[in-house]
Amino acid sequence: MTNKVVFVADFFADQINGGGELNNEEAILLLRQRGYNVEKRISTQVTTEYIDSNEDCFFIIANFIGLQEDCKTHLLESNHRYVIYEHDHKYLKTRDPSYFDEYVAPSDQIINVDFYAGASAVFCQSKLHKQVAQKNLKTNNIQNLGGNLWSKDILSQLSLLSKKEKKDRYSIWNSHNPIKSTNETIAYCSSKGIPFDLVGNLSYSQFLNKLSNNNTFIFMPKTLETLCRVVVEARMCGMKVVTNKKVGATSEEWFSLKGVELIQEMENKREEIIDKIEKVIT
Repeated sequence: MTNKVVFVADFFADQINGGGELNNEEAILLLRQRGYNVEKRISTQVTTEYIDSNEDCFFIIANFIGLQEDCKTHLLESNHRYVIYEHDHKYLKTRDPSYFDEYVAPSDQIINVDFYAGASAVFCQSKLHKQVAQKNLKTNNIQNLGGNLWSKDILSQLSLLSKKEKKDRYSIWNSHNPIKSTNETIAYCSSKGIPFDLVGNLSYSQFLNKLSNNNTFIFMPKTLETLCRVVVEARMCGMKVVTNKKVGATSEEWFSLKGVELIQEMENKREEIIDKIEKVIT
């Protein structure tokens, strides 16, 4: 084995500024700091020939919608070592277990079973995420990372935001994605006479700054969130959170923390999460 790691994802942070991509970028940085030669590879650019040309490497498979079926089969059948860094629910056709009782899908809705079972580990984001994946996949290789990764710069910004004076108002994530329930949340706050501000269409740093102007963040997703970074960010900003049972972060013991205490917990996760990954890939 070499110290080379191939990190496969549908997109990286320089293409999409999503939570999964930001997390992956930090994981790559931290692995490189530990001496690993990490190569990024877009999932659609992976071929069986590419896999064979990296036969001594370890593959970290993050979001893999663009990964061809023959590549999944080749990784599995050629005994290449890989882990799946799961960010949602790609073991389901719907990628969302919320439609099913107890989050358990019928067998005809479960996919990629062999690919998950053949991984050295399947890393999930929270206790809830692991429980749901376990119910559907029924494999013994699923691990809970218990959090996400934030850069030191963002954690420093969150520390400052946690100390600023806040208004007695609700912040609502102004998302165009219907599964984030923006319109329903606006209707709820309006019916209850709760003052609120919409937060969206801003850079990441500006978004966090505006989000934390108020003392409460309300978020009622329609689909099961494996963790939900923005909820954790609100807590790190020292805010109260009003949400439902579909947010994975609420299943973690550390969710009772907020402000500087939670920021320190996520600082510790930068080592803990990479330790768990490194334990598998070495």
